Amino acid sequence: MTMRKTFELENLECANCAAKMERDISAFPEVKKCTITFMTSRMSITIIDGADLDDVLDRAQKVMRSYEKDCTIVR
Repeated sequence: MTMRKTFELENLECANCAAKMERDISAFPEVKKCTITFMTSRMSITIIDGADLDDVLDRAQKVMRSYEKDCTIVR
């Protein structure tokens, strides 16, 4: 089983950066799929059962800030 959640992203300014964020977050071992849609500023993330969503989101936030310092996941 998996859990899928969608989050709004604030201050997402760059489509190329969004693609890099998506690639890096998708590489997390507990992430089955991550999709970041630049046009709507939304991230959909699917994680495996038993994974800590807050931990994944904290790490995802660090990835995002490495590309765009003001980009924030709205929880």
